[in-house]
Amino acid sequence: MNKFHRGEYKVRNTHKYAGAGKPYYRSSWEMSFMMFCDNNDNILQWASEPVKIPYRHPLTGKMTIYVPDFIVTYRGPKDSVRAELIEIKPKKQSVLESKTSANDRATIAVNYAKWHQAVKWAKQYGLTFRVLTEDMIFHQGGKKK
Repeated sequence: MNKFHRGEYKVRNTHKYAGAGKPYYRSSWEMSFMMFCDNNDNILQWASEPVKIPYRHPLTGKMTIYVPDFIVTYRGPKDSVRAELIEIKPKKQSVLESKTSANDRATIAVNYAKWHQAVKWAKQYGLTFRVLTEDMIFHQGGKKK
């Protein structure tokens, strides 16, 4: 049995979905974010797994591809329009802490290499890059417990 929540998300507001294919979530967190994008009036457009960004894997040295989870265009303060490239990741795979296991440290090193390239890619196209963890997805305004 797979411990992760996976499936195809059924877009309700099809005029807002800008993806090339059907959105497919690989976690309940991604599914929750898709629901948020689909139903939030401030989200103007969104797409799932929208781009491929090359990066050098820090453990193997080989060039490979990173596919961020989302691109979202939204209405910001004073009706400004903003666009972000977004990755959904568990906090334990995103934040290096003293109690982080060796396996998670390796995962974080790989993630940081991907994200470094994502920041560059996003800047090139006038976007910002953001990683969202469970703290940000499930606590309004990104506030922690």
